[in-house]
This record gives sequence, C-alpha cells and structure tokens, in this order.
Amino acid sequence: MTEESFSKYSNEELEAMGKEASGPINFTIFLTMFGENLKGADPEDVIVSAFKVLEPEATGFIKKEFLEELLITQCDRFTTEEMTNLWTAFPPDVDYKNICYVITHGEVKDEM
Repeated sequence: MTEESFSKYSNEELEAMGKEASGPINFTIFLTMFGENLKGADPEDVIVSAFKVLEPEATGFIKKEFLEELLITQCDRFTTEEMTNLWTAFPPDVDYKNICYVITHGEVKDEM
C-alpha cells in the first residue's frame, strides 16, 4: 500500500474509520474496514488477475515461499513482523480470490 493510496482520504476520514473499530485493529479488520470505505479501487477481476500473474499454475493459491521471497526482497520490503502478521491474517492456504473479495467488498465471502 502506498502513501498515495491513503491520500484519497482526509485525516478526518481516516480517524473516523479508526473509531469504527470495536477494538484493536489487526490486519483482517484493517482490510475489512478499508474495503468498506474504499474509493476508486480496481474491480475484483483486475485484482484477481494481478494475483494470477504470481501464480501461473492457476490453482488459486500462491506458494508461501515464493510470495514471502518477493515481499521481503522487492520494492517496499516487508519486515519479519509484517510477514508474521500477513500469514496470521491470511494463512498461505487461503484462496487469493477470497482475499480479493475482502479487499473489494469489505467482508469475508460466504462459502456456498
């Protein structure tokens, strides 16, 4: 997430979102709240397509080792703590389509 992503929100809007939380904000709660208040997000199919670039086998899952290597060595590098938080919120066996749904809809998709 870049600083530019947050620049679409005023400080007042961000503070209001923080007050909506019933307790401490973890990664899952953050994604849910962010999805509920998202402005100008890419459509779900665009985000899913971005994940598919990282997963050419089309299984719906990105290998933990591969994603971790990318996130700790490229661009805005994740710290060990950020990786721990990521895997706590979204274990590597979670279908990335569900993550995209949370990002664009602000809630966990009901299993059918």
